[in-house]
Amino acid sequence: MGSNAPLTRSATTQNCRLLALCCVSSVLGFAACGSEPPSSDGDSEAVTDGGDGPVSSSSSAATSLGMGGAQASANSAATATGSAGNSSGTAATTALTTGSTTNGSAAEVAASSEGATTSGATTAGGSGGVAAVSSGTGAGGTGEQPNADKPPLEQPGAPIYFGTTLDPVTVMSEARARAEAQADPEAPGWRATGDQHRTYHFDATNRDEPFRLYVPTDWDGESKLPLVMFLHGAGSNQNTYLDQNNQLMLNLAQEHGFLLVSALGVEGAYGNFLRLSAPFGNQAGAEELMAQVTAESERVNELSETDVINVLEVVLEEYPIDLTAIFLTGHSMGSGGAWYIGGKYSVYFKAIAPMSGPFVQESGYPWDNLRDVSILVTEGTQTPSLEGSQLLAEWLVDNGFDSEYIEVNADHGGMVPLVLPDVFDFFDEARSN
Repeated sequence: MGSNAPLTRSATTQNCRLLALCCVSSVLGFAACGSEPPSSDGDSEAVTDGGDGPVSSSSSAATSLGMGGAQASANSAATATGSAGNSSGTAATTALTTGSTTNGSAAEVAASSEGATTSGATTAGGSGGVAAVSSGTGAGGTGEQPNADKPPLEQPGAPIYFGTTLDPVTVMSEARARAEAQADPEAPGWRATGDQHRTYHFDATNRDEPFRLYVPTDWDGESKLPLVMFLHGAGSNQNTYLDQNNQLMLNLAQEHGFLLVSALGVEGAYGNFLRLSAPFGNQAGAEELMAQVTAESERVNELSETDVINVLEVVLEEYPIDLTAIFLTGHSMGSGGAWYIGGKYSVYFKAIAPMSGPFVQESGYPWDNLRDVSILVTEGTQTPSLEGSQLLAEWLVDNGFDSEYIEVNADHGGMVPLVLPDVFDFFDEARSN
């Protein structure tokens, strides 16, 4: 399948990576799918260098309202195919009217007491030089005692060619230690329900990083919750998609009983350097992009990747989560993030659902890590990434993955509200299996 292909980087690129470990420069913006805010012009389909943005199109099945598009019209066609047989995608979405009051604080609620200090030696090659708190954590998880309430600190597979060189076990270990050190069960809003704007302190950026959290309002406070992590597209933040389409995503989380968490990802692309110029099947394009990686862009993507795992571990530390029901989805740049984070940290996830962003390659990727992970690929028929998604969906079926594919008649932004109900249904089905 190409996962063991001997792809290597140039000496210049490798030297840039080494410089990144010593770089103390400020974090600058970087986005794998373009950094320009989405266009609101409804007469033309402007496309950024990665297809991010709620691109409006008069011919699409849904009028785009922001990054996530708009509420879909009832006659939008959806077609689904996959290794498990045919499945029809939801053709229309109706925003549910569920209250989003919180049991606790609805405003910024610190996930922990600020300024929690960490101790221990800095692990070389770790997530931005963050010190491991727990004795024995670090690469390989040596000395770490198993925790039945957390995924194991282990991760198979070779590094991803088109991503950072961060060691996943080190990132996981340090994120878990950080979450444990900052946890404060006495804090207001601990295990609160409803819609919450949260922060945690990230020592590598020396600031409180935000994330969005939604916990079903009817949660009993004790039962283990299934979890969906969402990764936004370029030009957006942790709130953008959750607030669009009458907060459709929050309403779906409430309806299905899922805890929903959305990470900012600092200013990076969650560790993935691919964008629209290198969709699935364009290995040469991927190599061109990797030749452009600098110490600065490497550092930013390391922080972005680490932030996602940090947020996931913060939630796992605070809420009782069903470890057999953790799911990952994202749109555009966030779709690339779902492929990257889902493959590199597959020990967390039961299923992934990348939306309109086939930013993964056959070679240089640990495909075997996804053998036990269900995959839903979704795409719009009026998107620049359509061909790449179709090739990817066919390749997944041909190679025996547990995968499904859904196309909807919409552009890049307009496809989001059309497929979100299918994404949550897919996660429900994966959970029952």
